This record gives sequence, C-alpha cells and structure tokens, in this order.
Amino acid sequence: MTIVNAKIRRRQVLAAGGVGLAAATLGGIRHAAALETVRQGYQTNMWGMPTYYLMHSGHLEKHGIKAEDFPVPSGNLTMQQMVARQVDLGTYAGPSLLIGHDRGGLVAIAMIEYAGGTIRVMGRKDLNLKKIEDLRGRKVANQTGSSVGNIFVDVVMPSHGLHKGDYDEVRMNVNDMVAALLAKTVDAMVCVEPYNSIAEAEGIANTIIDFYGVDKLPVFMAATPEFAEKYGDTLVPYLKAWLDVGKDFKENFDKVADVIYAFYTSKGYKMSRDVFKKALAGIRIEPGFPAASELDPFMNRYADELLKAEKIKAKPDFSKLLRRQFMKQAVA
Repeated sequence: MTIVNAKIRRRQVLAAGGVGLAAATLGGIRHAAALETVRQGYQTNMWGMPTYYLMHSGHLEKHGIKAEDFPVPSGNLTMQQMVARQVDLGTYAGPSLLIGHDRGGLVAIAMIEYAGGTIRVMGRKDLNLKKIEDLRGRKVANQTGSSVGNIFVDVVMPSHGLHKGDYDEVRMNVNDMVAALLAKTVDAMVCVEPYNSIAEAEGIANTIIDFYGVDKLPVFMAATPEFAEKYGDTLVPYLKAWLDVGKDFKENFDKVADVIYAFYTSKGYKMSRDVFKKALAGIRIEPGFPAASELDPFMNRYADELLKAEKIKAKPDFSKLLRRQFMKQAVA
C-alpha cells in the first residue's frame, strides 16, 4: 500500500457541554477546550489491532475525541506518513520511532504494548528449515525498513554469522508473505501475527525462531511534535481512552477478540477463532509509560544499532523523545 495522500484537515470544535477539558482564562473563567480531531495511523498487522480496537470500541467518543483512521500494512509506513505530516498519531516500535524522530522530530506520548511475541522467522515447511543458519543462500521475505526488518538484518542474522549477501532479502509487505511462501517464490519470511498463525495452521510454514527471546519490542504511540505542542488538551483524554482499552484487553478479552477477528474475516482471511485468539494473545497490552530504567536499555541499543547502520544521524535526548507528561496527567 502506498503512503496515503495528505487530506485537507477538517477541525471541529466540540460543544461546551462537558465533552472538552476545562481551560483557565486570564479572568479565571473556565471554558470547554476545543478537542482536535485526530488523524490516527495504524498498521493492519496484529501490532495495529489494539489501535483498530480503540477506533471501534467507543472509548474515544466517550472521552470526546473524534478521529480519522489511516490504515497501512506496517508501522514504518505510518512513520513515513507522520514525517510527511499526513498523520498526527501512530504506533510503531522503537527503531521506527528513532528514525522518525531523526527525520521529522516525532515524539512518543505512551508505550502501548510489547509485541516481541507476535514476530517469528518462519520457513517453508517443505524445506524443513530448522535454524537461522539454514537461511544461508535462501530467499527471505522481509518488510525492509520496518522495526522488525531492521532488527532481523542488524541483530538476528549477524548473531548467527549471517550478513547481507549471505541470503537474498526480498522486500515485501507482511500481508503478502504467506501467499509468497505458498507460491514458493520465497523460502522464508520475517512476519507478524496473525499471518504466522495462518501459515502454521495451514501447514505452509514452520517456526524457526520467535522474537520475544531476542527483543520484547516495546511499541509506542507517537505524535508529530506540532500536535504534541499544540494539542495536549486532546492527548490527555485520548490517552484516557487508551487506558480503557488496556482494561478491556485484561478484563473482556473475548469482546476485544470478536471486534478484531471481524476485521480480518471481513478482509477475506480464513482462520478459526481459536487460531486467531492465540495470535492476538502474543501482544502484551500495557498502555502507560514504563520507567526510564526499563525503557532506556532498549532505546539505547536500538540507537546504537541504527547509528552503526547509518540509519540515524545522532542518538536523541530521550527526555525530549519520550514525552511522559501526557500519560502522567491521564492516570492522575
């Protein structure tokens, strides 16, 4: 899918009947603040499904937020949309966040989930590929430029003695990979749920490794710096809606699964509900902002890897990249 063309923004001032945040004026009179309509980007793989659920759960409306959705196959495309200022908010993992910050000043307003359990390197079942070293000389489908793609190329393969040129990296969107395995145009894939579970259930591919043991992959909700600076009054109730989503994942998982399962079946994907629930369970939803002692080791490592690969120009100031103040207000 190509990057969505920029839309003319239509901003709406919500009525003052209690849906907005109160804002103090110089005279001490408080008026309902105008909540900005959010242009929400998300990927249609499993990482983006908590955001899809957010958009269809009613929680945004409950907190007075209106949103337009911009779905794409993977988070690195959302990041590119945001750098181009076509989208205000979007989810992706740490490496894409660092690249987006380097290229367009993007910032994180929350950590949404850990997604390492949703990523696998899988090989065609007929080839009986059992370990990463078996990929030498093989055609490997990879979402080049994505966080997962970068980790695979820069961390996973070198740790097993394989470097660029030792295998044939085939640039491909994750939603096309299972079909490519079935057609035998690639030998393996670096892919995300639910496509991994579909390939496994259909007997098309077997798992070589999953990413959770390599990287827990924190996934952030990012914002353009302009949106973060101008519309903090919108971001606080927006994040309150995310806290409601986190509660649903923990306390009403079947309801969440029904909403997201309907999305995939409407797109023509054929999988049992049990297979789907297993795929969805690989995401660990924890909307919030972990302490620097927990996040900084991930971000420092990502930054070092991206600097070495010359994908960013400098390591950022994490205090400017990770904007914790909005979530602090949301949980207060």
